[in-house]
Amino acid sequence: MTPSGHAQAAAPANPVRADWLARLTEPILEPHLPIVDPHHHLWERPGWRYLLPDLLLDMNSGHNIVATVYVQARAFYRAGGPTEMKPVGEVEFANGAAAMSASGIYGIARICAGIVGHADLTLGSRVEPVLSALIQAGGGRLSGIRHITTWDADASLLNPAYPTRPGLMADPTFREGFAQLGRLGLSFDAWLFHPQIDELTGLAAAFPQVPIVLDHFGGPIGAGAYRGTADEVFRHWAASIRKLAVHPNVFVKVGGLGQAVNGFLLSERPEPPSSEALAALMRPYVEVTLEAFGASRAMFESNFPVDKASYSYPVFWNACKLLARGASPSETADLFSGTASRFYRLDAGG
Repeated sequence: MTPSGHAQAAAPANPVRADWLARLTEPILEPHLPIVDPHHHLWERPGWRYLLPDLLLDMNSGHNIVATVYVQARAFYRAGGPTEMKPVGEVEFANGAAAMSASGIYGIARICAGIVGHADLTLGSRVEPVLSALIQAGGGRLSGIRHITTWDADASLLNPAYPTRPGLMADPTFREGFAQLGRLGLSFDAWLFHPQIDELTGLAAAFPQVPIVLDHFGGPIGAGAYRGTADEVFRHWAASIRKLAVHPNVFVKVGGLGQAVNGFLLSERPEPPSSEALAALMRPYVEVTLEAFGASRAMFESNFPVDKASYSYPVFWNACKLLARGASPSETADLFSGTASRFYRLDAGG
């Protein structure tokens, strides 16, 4: 039975085609390499359930996942109480999943060892009690928050579950709320579209003490009004990435290109992409990102179950391992586990 609580984010029917994904199986490359997956979700939505057992099925497909980071997705918000406090329910839920994992009965991986919650930074300084409640609910596992700022003039690209407006990261009240993160020792996950990366650069410059991680390569758009402009988008994106990387408090997640907004249409192919095909698609973005940030500020991420519509979990991590060939042992360790562990302070919690 699917919950009908109004606080759950609306979602389309499950876009994951398990039978399509099952058409391709590959040997697992470097199966002993430790991996921290720093970006996944868990949820129960109309027509789409992805909870701990579902994540375990993906995680146990051959790669050595040693820990994960849960990132907010409007799941299991509180049904009542003040609106600004409803996201505390999601952190309570994620911390419960972490506690289940910490029992050891599901294996040695520390699932939800780090938790990224949500707080409305447009509350300004009034967000402080919300952040304090999130920290308490996280039981030592809350690493930071994400306030999604994805905006574009093409309204077809926007997610109605996350209303935003142009220039939000420069808004004085938003920045007043953002300042509370630094005071409380929290990081910020930035999910935006590539034309907004320069706005994030301004935010990073204004708050050098706040660790920031750019989700999903910075959201290069290939859908809607951007369809057919891939070369122009890549040039714009690459220039912005290089400017952003100047700020040492900014890190980047390497993944998340399986979303509809990226316009690669992987889910519409007759057969699911192989790790070689996926690595070829990602390589230009990986090369620019690593040249700008270095492995010590970059981390591979699955973005599951969102990207599961486009490829399977074992194929994704195989692709990452192909992309990392030629990296030094220390660079490889950073890309797959070290950077994520440091950024989310996983050694101190979980």
